[in-house]
Amino acid sequence: MTQSVASRIETGCAIVGAGPAGLMLGLMLARAGVDVTVIEKHADFLRDFRGDTIHPSTLEVMHELGLLDGLLALPHTEASRLHAEIGGKDITIADFSRLPTKCRFIAFMPQWEFLDYLASVARKLPNFRLVMPATVTALISDGGKIAGIQATTTNGDIEIRSRLVIGADGRNSVVREKAQLEVERFGSPSEVVWMKLSHASDDPPYTMGHGGPRQGFVMVDRGDYWQCGYVIRKGSFEDLKAGGLDAFRATVSAVSPLPPERLQEVRSWDDVHLLSVRIDRLKRWWRPGLLCIGDAAHAMSPIGGVGVNLAIQDAVAAANILAAPLRDDTLTDKHLADVEARRSFPTKATQKLQLMMRRDRRKREATDAKRDGPPAFMRKIARWPILAHLAGRLIGLGFRPEHVRDT
Repeated sequence: MTQSVASRIETGCAIVGAGPAGLMLGLMLARAGVDVTVIEKHADFLRDFRGDTIHPSTLEVMHELGLLDGLLALPHTEASRLHAEIGGKDITIADFSRLPTKCRFIAFMPQWEFLDYLASVARKLPNFRLVMPATVTALISDGGKIAGIQATTTNGDIEIRSRLVIGADGRNSVVREKAQLEVERFGSPSEVVWMKLSHASDDPPYTMGHGGPRQGFVMVDRGDYWQCGYVIRKGSFEDLKAGGLDAFRATVSAVSPLPPERLQEVRSWDDVHLLSVRIDRLKRWWRPGLLCIGDAAHAMSPIGGVGVNLAIQDAVAAANILAAPLRDDTLTDKHLADVEARRSFPTKATQKLQLMMRRDRRKREATDAKRDGPPAFMRKIARWPILAHLAGRLIGLGFRPEHVRDT
């Protein structure tokens, strides 16, 4: 996927990071007539255990772009409800069946499939350029304003001059670091140990679609296998490894609804993947000539799988606000501030909910070392099933769903 490029590129918008936020924004800006260059540090999209949930609001955006049918033709599974097991019973914790959207379900699709699809559509546009692999080495400043980036590629160093630089390069964003944007961090960091377990025809029915969270254990139905995550305290992975694989399998089996022997499929520590979890956001998402969106602006917990959805919503809002001034060369700082103002509330509200859930979990861990009680919100949903529809709306649509506008 390496693309031959000149040593100097002039473009309307340089986007760093070809993840969901970067590719969606690049696609939408290019459709609106803006010259766009997206750079990605990896040579392809093939990385496992990334955010693979495509929410109803994102599917609605794809519908509005005329891309939904092509997306859903790719391998995926669908869940119109999310389930958990409480007291031996199957409980619906989120129900999407009443959402005012074309697709009333979450689609579980490997993220590389989703990104490949967006990239293939965008590449057909004459004013879209994707450079892979390319690593940012510096921001170009001109009179106190960011005016582009410097990067290194397999073909040598390049300089990209642009009216706007977008940082969409994830929670470990190089762009936000080099732009010296201040980060606020919330809560205690944790980690998730991800693993794959096979899918059997006689698996418990309550694991259909999405079987969790159940006492720190999450399951995502990938069709022929389960993608499973086990939440642990930050820094405790080495202690788990020191205890040995047998002890790890026994610990996970105690909270997994799958038969204990299924954990034998974890044959070595190479079969697990550690993901650090933290919640943070920038105090200000922009500076003259530069804007951060998605995880680069706000890292989320994997609770509800909302990170990808929020990134897509940021991209849609940014495209709606920035396309015309970028195309007409009338971009001002106010436009960048408007994007942050538009997306600040849903970001803060979502993080507030996630922090409330984490505080409840830590409280239960402090009073019960066995972690045998479900979270408070799950107990309430089990008591009042109508709340599953509210949870479905919050997870499926978020606090401020964005829609594609003509620009």
